[in-house]
Amino acid sequence: MTDSEAPPAKAPEGVSGAPALPRPVLEIASGYAFTGPALDLGALLWDGRCLPDVQIRIPLPMLNRHGLVAGATGTGKTKTLQLIAEQLSAQGVPVFLADVKGDVSGISAPGQENDKVRTRAGEVRQEWTPAGFPCEFYALGGMGHGIPVRATVTSFGPVLLSKVLQLNQTQEQSLGLIFHYADQKGLELVDVKDLRAVVTFLTSDEGKSELKGIGGLSTATAGVILRSLTAFEAQGMSPFFGEPEFDTSELSRVARDGRGTVSVLELPAVQDKPQLFSTFLMWLLADLFHDLPEVGDVDKPRLVFFFDEAHLLFNDASKAFLDAITRTVRLIRSKGVGVFFVTQTPKDVPGDVLAQLGNRVQHALRAFTPDDQKGLKSTVKTFPNSPYDLEEVLTALGTGEAVVTVLSEKGAPTPVAATRLRAPESLMGPVDPAVLDRAVEQSPLYGRYAEAVDRESAYEKLTAREKEAASSPAPAAPSAPAESASSRGRGRQADDQDSSVVEQVVGSGVFKSLARSLGTQIGREITRSIFGTARRRR
Repeated sequence: MTDSEAPPAKAPEGVSGAPALPRPVLEIASGYAFTGPALDLGALLWDGRCLPDVQIRIPLPMLNRHGLVAGATGTGKTKTLQLIAEQLSAQGVPVFLADVKGDVSGISAPGQENDKVRTRAGEVRQEWTPAGFPCEFYALGGMGHGIPVRATVTSFGPVLLSKVLQLNQTQEQSLGLIFHYADQKGLELVDVKDLRAVVTFLTSDEGKSELKGIGGLSTATAGVILRSLTAFEAQGMSPFFGEPEFDTSELSRVARDGRGTVSVLELPAVQDKPQLFSTFLMWLLADLFHDLPEVGDVDKPRLVFFFDEAHLLFNDASKAFLDAITRTVRLIRSKGVGVFFVTQTPKDVPGDVLAQLGNRVQHALRAFTPDDQKGLKSTVKTFPNSPYDLEEVLTALGTGEAVVTVLSEKGAPTPVAATRLRAPESLMGPVDPAVLDRAVEQSPLYGRYAEAVDRESAYEKLTAREKEAASSPAPAAPSAPAESASSRGRGRQADDQDSSVVEQVVGSGVFKSLARSLGTQIGREITRSIFGTARRRR
């Protein structure tokens, strides 16, 4: 497990008479001896012993350099998130947590002392005090316990929506063309029925010519998009799109006592819809990226965002989509936001993204199959050189233990440290649903987002246009010119016919409705971002 050939360092014994620490341990200890504010993770594990004198920590200013929390199911990843979130909140940093399994809500309530907690606190020299932390609870589309979180279809954009609908590249490009048309014509895509109405219009006899100049929309592709929307609605997922749209600045709130608010997005009700919730998390992150100003290096992050079940985001993702994720992760650091991806193994995260994750907490891995063995070897290669036999250590770690390496205050990787982690001070489990519901209803944000609003948007505008067109009188058939008419008479009659056609078009319901749409759109054309999300809210 250790480098048995490394001679012990010539260090004096402590006052307790404990033997001097080996040189590798002293080197690890010096690597984590930070002078500025830091989060305490736990105590070093070495040669089968826990060494409470060697504390493993993460410098607070380095939390916006991103990170990875990985490990097999049941190894303690959720408790690690809770431990880090607590300490961030205590130091005034807001936190976002995606609660996939429904067991993170306990961070709002003080923990319960028991033998296990006392034993762990004693082993790592932790002064454990039960404490709850300020929380806001959210739920996608209001499905579950929490303040409803919605996005408009326009804001979500064609790239992210294509991933939710599982469209191929050609279909994604066509969806982008539909969004472009709706943006140009002032047809607000608020919910799913708005998008359906625009697609239906563009494939109708009246609307099919609208896109010819910029590529057109094939009937087959439109059919695929419409069928995907139908399946989406049939699965009960349409409530996620609508208004009032969630303002992601709510995630950066600080409580009155100066502690950072922990925003918990409850996902148990939609955990069987991984494409939706993983993509929705990316929308939250992309929206933050667009709205926050540049701040450069800061003393502490503006927000730390934990992206749970991260592998779901990358599964079946196109190269363009992965490139967009990589750019967002790389650039959002300068906005003061740290992102931690949470998954089972580092190989779940593409290499270009993994290269951006400077802080690593790797819980135990299993090696029961050849694929497991291959994954274990790949994981070991992602760590700096160390005196540990990491293949052995990673398979022998217990629950609540992890291999850690972070960025030092100078931005350099710290030595690899097997660590026995501290116990969270908040409740390690869910709070009672009644207590959770009461906290949600008492939130000042509840009244702002609780009730869905269905204002006039693309569906209503196109429906009104269709009704007005149907009620307009049919144009009168022009009379045939007399065979004996002079050329001047024929010219005058042609002028009269042209005038009649212009009057009919200008007076038609279609023209009036289109004019209103164009009028409302002047001066506010939507600019779209890396992911095709709207950069200017309507």
